[in-house]
Amino acid sequence: MAIAAYHLMSAMLMLWLLTIIISLDFTVAQIGVNYGRNGAGLPPPSRVVQLYNQYNIKRMRIFDTDRDTLNALRGSNIELTVGIQNRDLQPLADNPTNANNWVRDNIMNYQNVRFRHVVVGNEVRPGKPDTQQYVPFVLRAMQNINNAISPLNRGIKVTTAVDNEIIDPSTNFPPANGRFRPEVAPYLDPIVRFLVDTDAPLFANIYPYFAYISASNVIDRQYALLNPNYPGVDTPRGRYQNLYYALLDTVNAALDKSVGSMSFGDAAADAGRKPPPKVKGGESGWSSRKRPPGLASTDANGDDDIANTDNARAYVNNLIQAVKRGTPLRPGEPIETYIFAMFDENQKPGNEEERHFGLFTPAGEPKYPVNFN
Repeated sequence: MAIAAYHLMSAMLMLWLLTIIISLDFTVAQIGVNYGRNGAGLPPPSRVVQLYNQYNIKRMRIFDTDRDTLNALRGSNIELTVGIQNRDLQPLADNPTNANNWVRDNIMNYQNVRFRHVVVGNEVRPGKPDTQQYVPFVLRAMQNINNAISPLNRGIKVTTAVDNEIIDPSTNFPPANGRFRPEVAPYLDPIVRFLVDTDAPLFANIYPYFAYISASNVIDRQYALLNPNYPGVDTPRGRYQNLYYALLDTVNAALDKSVGSMSFGDAAADAGRKPPPKVKGGESGWSSRKRPPGLASTDANGDDDIANTDNARAYVNNLIQAVKRGTPLRPGEPIETYIFAMFDENQKPGNEEERHFGLFTPAGEPKYPVNFN
């Protein structure tokens, strides 16, 4: 009897531990939302924090270190990813003292804010006209910020954010063929090595919306909208249920090849080489309006056949469910992902569609129902 009771208790303990592990996996997969402020009439940060809590949004990404936002987050349970803008990279790269001061002013002064990542630069890469001038500064700025932040022992990871244009277009499909562009690899390979050494992720801004617009003649819209009932696309490495998985895995494949080519110093170290960085979805969303109202190709609200509220609602809700599961190249690994964006930003530069990715209007009203669970 005692032996039977012991085995029963052991089985119950294992079941409890399994439940905890599964729960932790889904915690890792929690969705965050990017909070941009390029708009007139947006709610104050204190109200924004209330909205995050009201709608059970556990993670926030901002693109700078706005004081009002940091103060509003004091004492909250929202995990925060902050950014260092491209224009601020050179001083941080050139002088470690500047990095120490940045960490003091923006991290140490906010002890009761739950910082998660510092994203150093956004979509910097060779060949991109508006960011290529920052290429020499990204890695050195990351190193200096990491050296300043590591002694705090707060588990804050230092990374950078890339777009899908880092991938050689001739290797886009199947995703397992993904490889960095030849002109990008010399820039990114040392960054990947830094991420491996510091056990930090890579943020990748993944937009099936733009991929679909550029190739709607060959991409099924339901594949781009992440419709869970879409039959998927078969490849030698598995079936791709949606375009988000495919785009993400091109980055995973490129990282595999980058890390696979590295030497860690000796045969023993190479044999036990570290895994490539995890990829986190730094941005993803779907515009609800493409053009100003009144054009012949739109309805009275400026909606068209692709950029409209119905498609935006479908994409966002499908994304929240999709990232709970892994991709064919990373099976069983939930994908931490940040929806772009919290609000429509009516002063955001660029095309009209860029101003309509928000889940909420500038007045703080939800544009469509979203289930964040």
